[in-house]
Amino acid sequence: MFNEEIYMITIASIIYVLKALVTGAIFFVWVVRYQNIVEEFKLYGLPSWLRDLVGILKLSFAFMLHIPDTTVVLFGSLGISLLMVAALITHLRIKNPFYKMLPAFSLMVFCVFIFSHTYIVLLEHPFSNLFEFV
Repeated sequence: MFNEEIYMITIASIIYVLKALVTGAIFFVWVVRYQNIVEEFKLYGLPSWLRDLVGILKLSFAFMLHIPDTTVVLFGSLGISLLMVAALITHLRIKNPFYKMLPAFSLMVFCVFIFSHTYIVLLEHPFSNLFEFV
């Protein structure tokens, strides 16, 4: 028979892992491999101020995923999702091959999943701490 409590723990664990993956990927690309970002933005003809703004927003949104407040997690996951949509539009405009779009697409899907789960938890438990369900 289906045990709902075990299922919720599993989903919460998956969300926790996705948050860690998203944050790790963003940190790696925007801090460790920052020179690649500089070169990509130059290649695409995008200004340096936009690069810096996107980096600050991505890192901020990524860290927001780990705040124990559902509203902050919703804002962070939605922010990353929207930035990934913008990245995908840019890749399509530049006519990059799909494999170059895959990281942005993956992060977008992960953040939509995080957003959806967090929103459902918020609807079911409007005044609770998100981490009580992990």
